[in-house]
Amino acid sequence: MSEMHEIRLGVIGLGNIARHHCDRLQKAGYGDIVTAGLDVNPDARAHFAAQYDATVYERQDDLYEGVDAILVTTPNRFHEEYVVSALEAGLDVFVEKPLAHTVESAERIAEAATTAEGFCMVGFHNRFRNPVRVLRGYRDDGTMGDIDHIEANYLRRRGVPGRGSWFTRKPLAGGGALIDIGVHAIDLSLYLLEFPEVVEVSGQTRSTFGSRPNYTYVSMWGEDQGAEGFDVDDSVSAFIRCADGSTIALEVAWASNRPDSQEYVVRGSGAGARLDLSNGDMELYETVSTGVDHHRTAAIEMASDDAHGIELEQFVESVATGDPPGTNTVDQALTVQRVLDGIYRSSEAGRAVSLPE
Repeated sequence: MSEMHEIRLGVIGLGNIARHHCDRLQKAGYGDIVTAGLDVNPDARAHFAAQYDATVYERQDDLYEGVDAILVTTPNRFHEEYVVSALEAGLDVFVEKPLAHTVESAERIAEAATTAEGFCMVGFHNRFRNPVRVLRGYRDDGTMGDIDHIEANYLRRRGVPGRGSWFTRKPLAGGGALIDIGVHAIDLSLYLLEFPEVVEVSGQTRSTFGSRPNYTYVSMWGEDQGAEGFDVDDSVSAFIRCADGSTIALEVAWASNRPDSQEYVVRGSGAGARLDLSNGDMELYETVSTGVDHHRTAAIEMASDDAHGIELEQFVESVATGDPPGTNTVDQALTVQRVLDGIYRSSEAGRAVSLPE
């Protein structure tokens, strides 16, 4: 048995996201490492125990005694409680994005991580998508030149995750579309830019569809409990400016009258690129002088990927070896959280805000 199979992994928050991660581990051949789970809901505990042959608990101290590492997949509001206590117990932690529901809570997690024996990895799985890895390669080998602007889009025509669920309640989630899916677009853009210092953000949040009591959704994730269970944003437009002159134009929506999109347009001094993470497509744009000056557009073909699975394998391998993964760090996630907070503050103030402010 390899070191990775000897790991005992506990899961906190046993809903859909937890099952998604555990299924990915099973697909990768590491389902045996999921040995324990914790949830406040007895039905969730019973279902998890039956599905994964795991021991389930109500108290986190009991869970921590029998595991080596933890996955935290609770609503955002509870990330801090479990991440900090697990780190204090000497465990390695994987926490789903975002780092927390508020910037203050994220800062407390970051403080705990600086002195912890274990490490904390944050769930930004798009970094492990094949198109992103290809683009990073072109960036690192100089093909892209200096990347100075990214258009980042994560838009759904109708994709509110069930009005009345924790996703649509600010005290539990911390926000709506921006903190749920916009966090991915911000993280990926900053990752491609190599996390420059962010100095200013300007943004406008909206609640156009989720707060309307009688509106045709066609489809909705989860049960619709009505507009009274929706007090967050369902779309956001923002502009992010960095100290090195690079910029990000951000469009995010759970619901909008336009086609779905997970498109990123990346502009560099040597080349540009378009990534479509909804289907894995990628194009590279260059201007060259071979023969005569001309534009060259190349469609990049690559295998499909399982980014969640790759991400979890990276976490498990790091737990097994004792070497922190060096990616998806708490410091990076804290930077993303501060940008989220800045966009919300900018919208409330009706002006651009500086970071830090």
